[in-house]
Amino acid sequence: MIDFYNTINKKKEKFIPINKDKITLYTCGPTVYNYAHIGNFRAYIFEDLLRRTLEYAGYNVFQVMNITDIDDKTIKRSIDDGVSLEELTNKYTDAFFEDLDKLNIIRAHEYPRATKFIEQIIEMIQKLVDKGFAYQTDDNSVFFRVSQFSEYGKLANLNPDDMKIGDRVDNDEYEKEEIRDFALWKGYKKEDGDVHWDSPWGKGRPGWHIECSVMSTFYLGSSFDIHCGGVDNIFPHHENEIAQSKCALDDKFVNYWLHNEHLLVENQKMSKSLGNFYTIRDILDKGYKSEAIRYVLISSHYRQKLNFTMHRLDDAQKAINKLRELVRRLNEVENSIDKDSNIDEINKNFLNDFKRNLYDDLNISGSLGALFTWANKIFSLLDKNNLNKNESKKVKAILLDVDRIIGIIETKDDISEEEKKLILLREAARKNKDWEESDRIREELSNRGIIIEDTPTGTIWKFK
Repeated sequence: MIDFYNTINKKKEKFIPINKDKITLYTCGPTVYNYAHIGNFRAYIFEDLLRRTLEYAGYNVFQVMNITDIDDKTIKRSIDDGVSLEELTNKYTDAFFEDLDKLNIIRAHEYPRATKFIEQIIEMIQKLVDKGFAYQTDDNSVFFRVSQFSEYGKLANLNPDDMKIGDRVDNDEYEKEEIRDFALWKGYKKEDGDVHWDSPWGKGRPGWHIECSVMSTFYLGSSFDIHCGGVDNIFPHHENEIAQSKCALDDKFVNYWLHNEHLLVENQKMSKSLGNFYTIRDILDKGYKSEAIRYVLISSHYRQKLNFTMHRLDDAQKAINKLRELVRRLNEVENSIDKDSNIDEINKNFLNDFKRNLYDDLNISGSLGALFTWANKIFSLLDKNNLNKNESKKVKAILLDVDRIIGIIETKDDISEEEKKLILLREAARKNKDWEESDRIREELSNRGIIIEDTPTGTIWKFK
């Protein structure tokens, strides 16, 4: 059984799917007005870990991740850049997918864009109006009446009667009955430029919250298993999603709410003013590998704040190199010795520890601890020549199976063709006993972040 901490009930609960043959999962995606930063990817990596864990446990998962291509930020950026909304959002959506692939994040099955669901959004808003949960204002906007939904505030543990204007309340600059009411449809303003659609309430555009309610239920139904996002989404976004979805569809909406904590950089909140604001591309430009970024983002429990540092990236690469070295050593075993290595018991205990931690609310740090304890035992057996070929194959199969979760051993990261040629040139220099040239090439590769090691079976390389 898998346990998850359910935000709405404030406790860890056994995961019981609605339909055991198909887990329905909605994960909050990017607002495509700029490149996603490493804080965003902390959430996407957590969601990737969640999906991989469910699939590792034998479930069939259907995942939907939204693309927010219409909101205040996308409109403002498109106007500032002098391009159409579609051109702007296409550019950053493509960049988002490139970053997903670099980090070895499994793609969702569907990536709905808000602009493609205007008709369905209008239909849901009309339902809320007809039921008395929403009202139109003089500026052609439509707002949700928070006072009509008695459960409002349960997810964020707030008393709706105490809600005041400020950081925790969305203060749309539109007329409304109460400060706490939120926009479902925003009447057209000149700042919106040419971005607008016709509706029963006049020209305008959807509010951010209603977009996710419509897209999630369109694909997953009025009640589905899991909804994810960062803790910053709990209020008002997810709180508002619950209110409008339950009122419009008369169903439970979501069974399990999972939220990841914030990411810090060098123990500080990430901000451009502090100079610690990084996109994936920024980190790669510093010479680090995407596999190391993934390892850092995945290695801490999702409900704990994660402190992202360059030192941790260095340590991450060393950890990855160690696991890859283990694979190489296992591949080299050729003998068929018959010693009592107790390997079956060692493997069994490791897998039990790995799964126990993983299924306990995605305690990946505990699983990684078990992994490296096991790896050290395997290295010891190899050093003593206590594994035969068949046992080595079993160990390698377990290691690569575990990589279905962590996704760092077998990745697309590779050296360039030029660097491969340098390695071949160095091997030729060594054969010719041209040690000066061999050392020169080794130094050049080192400057590029590549370590060369000469083994009995040939030259191998790894990232620093």
